[in-house]
Amino acid sequence: MAPIVEVVADRVTLGEGPHWDVKSQSLYYVDILGQAIHKYTPSENKHTKANIEGGPVSLLVPVEGTTDRFLISIGRKLVIVTWDGVSETPSKIEELLEVENESGLTGNRFNDGKADPSGRLWAGTMGPEPEIGKLEPEKGSLYTLIGKREVKKHLSKVSISNGLAWNIPLKKMYYIDSPQRTVDQYDYDMQKGTIANRRVIFDLDVHNIPGVPDGMTIDTDGNLWVAVFNGGCLLHIDPRTSKLLTTIKFPANQITAAAFGGPNMDILYVTSAQLVVKGVEQGAQAGAVFKVTGTGAKGVPGYNFKLDILK
Repeated sequence: MAPIVEVVADRVTLGEGPHWDVKSQSLYYVDILGQAIHKYTPSENKHTKANIEGGPVSLLVPVEGTTDRFLISIGRKLVIVTWDGVSETPSKIEELLEVENESGLTGNRFNDGKADPSGRLWAGTMGPEPEIGKLEPEKGSLYTLIGKREVKKHLSKVSISNGLAWNIPLKKMYYIDSPQRTVDQYDYDMQKGTIANRRVIFDLDVHNIPGVPDGMTIDTDGNLWVAVFNGGCLLHIDPRTSKLLTTIKFPANQITAAAFGGPNMDILYVTSAQLVVKGVEQGAQAGAVFKVTGTGAKGVPGYNFKLDILK
């Protein structure tokens, strides 16, 4: 039986960063350019959002041990917001730090970010994009947050820092710098929070796939599900063999990220965008959030951010 794709939430400008919260059985995600954080609760068919002032909001990770605190990005800043999941604005915003204040980088912003299995935040930046498709390349970096006022840089000369996923048994981290059109693998030391030995495990050029890889997630079999921006699809990949297992098509061209959720962790929630790109069709449901059922796969719950991991 083929997977079934359905729309579950209204269209946004640039949906990203889906995170399934097991405790509340809700999906959190962001609208980067709409500068908002969103919550969708399937059991109630309820959708709420809070507007964030100050710049693009590109990532959201719940803080471990809380029900109303989230680590988010605003432009080049990492902040913790307190939000009840209902109100139109957060009740509190606590700034942790701002990166890349040096000359030539102040037009950068954070892009994708997630907590790793230890609760450590990994988040990357991208260069200025005066218009869609006109990016200043190799101006971003990939960081971990190691203190309330301190980050550690792992990669530099990144163009668009994007998808992250971890395989604990194999001690691997998977990462995407979108314009490279590859999915990369690193040896990953969870205790030390370090990565090494980059290796390409999937190349869109080799498979003649249009678009660029964006966000991704991993299932319990260790396979990756990679969103393709300007490719209108989700790729199901075995990173150990570099084999393309499945391709799922969407009625939206700019597919941005995916996360497993639902009571049995067998529903894929997929975000998308509706950005105007010259000569490229957006698709009938551009910017919607989709759910995909019938894949036969189950996912790994998203990890929460642990404040006590910071020095």
